[in-house]
Amino acid sequence: MTTPPPRVRLVDVARVAGVSKTTVSDALNGTGRLPDATREHVREVARGLGYRPNATARRLRAGRTRLLGLAAREYVRSPWVYAELAYFSQLTTAATRAALEHGYGVVLLPTAAPDDCWLDMPLDGVFVIDPVEGDPLVADFLSAGVPVVSDRRALAEGGGAEGARPARWLDFDYESATIEALDHLRAQGVERIALVTARSTSCFFDRSGEAYARWCAGNGRVPVTVASDAPGPAHVLAAVEVVLSASGSGGSGASGAPGGPPDALLVLPEISPPLLLDALRRLGRSVPDDLLVVCATEDPAAAYTDPGMSTLGYLPVESARAGVELLVDAIEGRPGPDGRLFGARLEVRASSLAAGAPRRTR
Repeated sequence: MTTPPPRVRLVDVARVAGVSKTTVSDALNGTGRLPDATREHVREVARGLGYRPNATARRLRAGRTRLLGLAAREYVRSPWVYAELAYFSQLTTAATRAALEHGYGVVLLPTAAPDDCWLDMPLDGVFVIDPVEGDPLVADFLSAGVPVVSDRRALAEGGGAEGARPARWLDFDYESATIEALDHLRAQGVERIALVTARSTSCFFDRSGEAYARWCAGNGRVPVTVASDAPGPAHVLAAVEVVLSASGSGGSGASGAPGGPPDALLVLPEISPPLLLDALRRLGRSVPDDLLVVCATEDPAAAYTDPGMSTLGYLPVESARAGVELLVDAIEGRPGPDGRLFGARLEVRASSLAAGAPRRTR
């Protein structure tokens, strides 16, 4: 089977022509104030390289399609259906409902795709959740002049063409949420809090991991970390097993802590609370008697497990509605806030409480 040649992108034309992406965009779209010679030079380079306009750029000239793109950018190395996880399922449903209220449909964009195939989708705007560092999806849509809602790091890295429709940001205070969960566990008297994270450069895992490292340094704790390789319960449970088997010399994929395995877990990748508790029992750990646990999950089963699972929730319904509102305002040119910052909700249940400690919700 013959592999198709890679698509020529706007940045490739800019590099060969010796001009900026903005100049290329203006030259090919007939906009901006450029000398005729520059405009023709760019067009000749584009023709020579085989550059073809993408569907999104054509849509910008033709009018609206009333379609919004939605992408979750965790685990971008392999395709996966992020709506299968409770957090993204609730976020996708809420975003779709909010979009329909404004007369728009929602298209779920692939997490892993050849080249920049997402630009073949004629979208009016894109909502990118939890982008990765230097996210090409964000950068490509900004370069095409498509309104984007994402976090401030991705928007700053992505740039955008001069005169492009506005980008607006939606951020989460991952650092404060992580520290709140760690402080809660520390207050229960535990000594070795392990972080279960994921091999991803998404903002969620990056910022939460950085906050954990700072918290450990500030509290005289040795960091104990392990990362799942991919989404799905099997990968998360495998990471949990690794970190619980880690001794003072460390384990495969985990940094060990003096004194043996951890006595508390903060689990960031989404996992079903019943599955996690069952796995911990099979590993010989009793929650909360000899292991306290907090999970970042929106799974409603957390309130009904035995013991009830403490959760760190990132408000998927509220943030999805806010993201769609920001995006529609940007598309339709309405004034509004530049962005929104969301926190998290720590729901404390029996899984993270020492004996006799009171349950609380924030």
